[in-house]
Amino acid sequence: MGDMRKGYVSERFMIVAKKDDKVVDPKKFPYAPGNESMTNPSVLSLVEKEGMLQRLQDNEDEYVKGWSIRVFESKNPIVSIDTENSYSERPFYSEPAYGYHYIIVASPKKTDTFATIAPEQWSNVLVVVQDRLRWLYTQKGVTYVSIYGDHGELAGNTNPHPHLHILTFSTIPPIIEEEAEASHKILNEKGVCSMCQVVNEEIGGPRQILQTDGFIAFCPWSPSYPYEFWISPKKHNTSFSKITQKEINDLSLILRSTLGGLSKAVKNVSYNLVFHLSPEKKNSKQIHWHIEIYPITKPWSGLERGYGIFVNDISPEQAAEKLGATCRKELANLVGII
Repeated sequence: MGDMRKGYVSERFMIVAKKDDKVVDPKKFPYAPGNESMTNPSVLSLVEKEGMLQRLQDNEDEYVKGWSIRVFESKNPIVSIDTENSYSERPFYSEPAYGYHYIIVASPKKTDTFATIAPEQWSNVLVVVQDRLRWLYTQKGVTYVSIYGDHGELAGNTNPHPHLHILTFSTIPPIIEEEAEASHKILNEKGVCSMCQVVNEEIGGPRQILQTDGFIAFCPWSPSYPYEFWISPKKHNTSFSKITQKEINDLSLILRSTLGGLSKAVKNVSYNLVFHLSPEKKNSKQIHWHIEIYPITKPWSGLERGYGIFVNDISPEQAAEKLGATCRKELANLVGII
């Protein structure tokens, strides 16, 4: 396994990850039912039987059949608990890329996407995420658990089955650290959670896309991507691992509705789905957790890559208006089915 290298002066990390050179038959999808031997054995396979979900796992050469959700360690991990790299100092700072890397396959159907699986399936996926999150924070060397999903080749995904990545790090990722520091500063200065303030301002405003009982989806005031949107709990909440089943069901509905609406509003769109969660370690600065979705609709220019100044061809207000129309239709259809 490779190492994590930090910029000469910046806090930006990059990971040197050595990929497995094994040739895989391109006609076989490793996440498809029947191809379980192409991945590591599952640590969890959910199987529906008589209206109930059974929690099973693979045993050596015996693989669980009929699963609806499958969890296993990545065969090409970005981080690893077997790393032997050491630390080095600046200007050539590096540290071991230590951690766990799990894959959660969200559906056995390769025709499914994050935007088409049922809200009930999303609920089950989120329960599995929550369960894995809790377990990982009990493991030695885990400081932060990152969760993300990629849809479409432009977003970095070449596997048709919808799946999430769960990676752990021995340090807090720079963007989360920066967000936590900024939130903590505002809390000390103004006595208010910055995200709570944002949610209160965005509810019913021109950038709101959709809201349910407990969540709001909105396009942020200063997005990095056209049609970027965030999903946040309306009430102050710093711990995703502690949300209730009712909240999970509510989150599943707004996730499915907004992703479905995005796919209708922007045809063949690729996107990244990223959980911004608090580091669940004692004495760490907390953030109001939320999910950010980054549609990839155009390549970045030198201004964006080199200076971090983003130019979008649609305002967040216009994006919210267009997304709101398709997402409301999607929600109405889903509620009618449920």
